[in-house]
Amino acid sequence: MFGIVFWKIGSTIEQQQDIFNILGVVYGSSLFLGFMNCTILQPVVSMERVVLYREKAAGMYSTLAYVIAQMAIEMPYMLVQVVMFASIVYPMIGFQMTMCKFCWFVIYMALSLMYYTLFGMMTVALTPNLETAAGLSFLIFIFWNVFSGFIIGRELIPIWWRWAYWANPAAWTMYGLMFSQLGDRTEMILMPGQANQTIKEFIEGYLGLESRYFSLVTCLHLTIIALFAFLFFIFIKQLKFQRR
Repeated sequence: MFGIVFWKIGSTIEQQQDIFNILGVVYGSSLFLGFMNCTILQPVVSMERVVLYREKAAGMYSTLAYVIAQMAIEMPYMLVQVVMFASIVYPMIGFQMTMCKFCWFVIYMALSLMYYTLFGMMTVALTPNLETAAGLSFLIFIFWNVFSGFIIGRELIPIWWRWAYWANPAAWTMYGLMFSQLGDRTEMILMPGQANQTIKEFIEGYLGLESRYFSLVTCLHLTIIALFAFLFFIFIKQLKFQRR
């Protein structure tokens, strides 16, 4: 669907709107797949939590073993999903066909799905039922959506709200995907009512995508994944919602 809707928009970048179109692809693909994975996973984890209570009471296995198994079983599925998605959508969109840029696309999409998946597991462990977990996730997704850098670029966000951008995993993913694809492009683009700029200058000035933060957003992805995994373990171990 994404490949057909945004067919070859990344192959020719001649004006400001072309970059906004690419931003829309990155926004749609990363957030859509993440939301979908989180939503599909939550009912499964909610049902398995009941089984965990029973098996823990019987002394069959520990909470740590359950958490490790739950994470391990999701990883192959996510990797296959990302590789299939990237192999189909990446060339259809028309991004530059270099191994480095394709690998960065796969890496950031994989990291994105990992933290969305772990976030869904964490919210289920934190709340007493599936409905509450879904509601909490929806509210946080609204926050992630608004401050992801798509609706309002980082440089246009009021200074007192920029903490919300840097505290937003979805913004980190869009930063990594956009910069890895366009951060080295020096072609000139048409700017309506303004002096023409290079692609690199535009994404730095309007979107705030600078090379000095590229390594940081990669580390932030790994940090949030570890944090969500740790919180999932703590919540599933310490919080008991079993009713007799």
